[in-house]
Amino acid sequence: MDNLYTIEHARMLDRNDPLGHFRQGFVIKDPSIVYLDGNSLGRLPEKTVEFMENTIREQWGEGLIRSWNEGWYNQSVRLGKKIAQIIGAHPDEVIISDSTSVNLYKLAFGALKAREGRTEIISDDMNFPSDLYILQGLIGQFGGNHTLRLLKSPDGISSDMTELVRMVSHSTALVSLSHVAYKSAYMYDMERVTELAHMHDALVLWDLSHSVGAVPVSLNRVGVDLAVGCTYKYLNGGPGSPAFLYVRRELQEQLENPIQGWFGEQNPFEFNLHYRESEGIRKFLTGTPPVISISGLEPALDMILEAGIGSIRQKSVAQSEYLLSLSKEWLLGRGFRAGSPGFAEKRGSHISLKHAEGYRICKALADPGVGECVVIPDFREPNNIRLGISPLYTTYEDIFRAMAKLKEIIGGKLYENYPSTREQVT
Repeated sequence: MDNLYTIEHARMLDRNDPLGHFRQGFVIKDPSIVYLDGNSLGRLPEKTVEFMENTIREQWGEGLIRSWNEGWYNQSVRLGKKIAQIIGAHPDEVIISDSTSVNLYKLAFGALKAREGRTEIISDDMNFPSDLYILQGLIGQFGGNHTLRLLKSPDGISSDMTELVRMVSHSTALVSLSHVAYKSAYMYDMERVTELAHMHDALVLWDLSHSVGAVPVSLNRVGVDLAVGCTYKYLNGGPGSPAFLYVRRELQEQLENPIQGWFGEQNPFEFNLHYRESEGIRKFLTGTPPVISISGLEPALDMILEAGIGSIRQKSVAQSEYLLSLSKEWLLGRGFRAGSPGFAEKRGSHISLKHAEGYRICKALADPGVGECVVIPDFREPNNIRLGISPLYTTYEDIFRAMAKLKEIIGGKLYENYPSTREQVT
């Protein structure tokens, strides 16, 4: 057997990994668990435990309400500046606020209001459903005068840019897309799409949820108008951790925040009965920020900034290529087919493998009674096995062991031992 397909080769790659030491900064109680679901929920950083304990015991327990003046009030802005470094934005263009869906609603509303008279919203059929739900709801709120047009994927994996060029016109108010598609990991050419929208004076809104922290993003260089993203995937902020939003400086005074609340007011503690919106990015805040949840985000942001997004991407590409090489050797032609683009520049940091029995295969992977390890992937309808690579803690040995277990499951048809009934969360 070629050396490439041995665990010794994987361990050699790990020994030569310049980012390998970052794995020690995460809580990994059971090294026999191969965690390949960081594209849905990132691992817990060790320092986050200390941060959370400090927030709860000292800032809340001892500081009590005094802690609002000792850091809590400006926390959303301060950590927004750290995210700005990761996504190539100015420090005053990003803020932590609400959930991804709420942020997308705010910015899409503002965009449609700013492009009044235009009647079309462009997205695609690979976008995350929540984003489409938000856009559909806005059409009703704007009186049904807009049409949501979806770019159709020719293969369920990628998008046809030629067709997108045909769709965008002077009737387009907003182009709203996920930078990296949640199923296939297809990655749009952000610069090309943004230029296309601007040629027609349309605004563009990117969902960065599956790219931030894993893929270099240069919002300012590209001239992006608006963006949102979650913090619990590659940013390792914890389940349900608050999202962020980005608004280009030149647009901040032009866009309206449809959910006016006291933290978006000029001076919340004057308790003025008439709303006066804040200047700049703070105007997009609404209610009281979730201080404890935001506190858990900082250690992971610091790790990403220390590692450097360029180095993280370099390792991500190397590991995804390694995973694909193992899949081609062991799996393709045995009911599997690729569910992600073959070229690294066209995909993010997860790999989808398609199989008719994808759901039951995922159940077998996670079963400790099968094979030598537990593998945690995730499943996306109808047949996608998603394997998320988080370069700060995913090892080459993790990938080897996961693919070896997949090979074992397919070889013995072990997935047949599991029901096809879906659990609530897949």
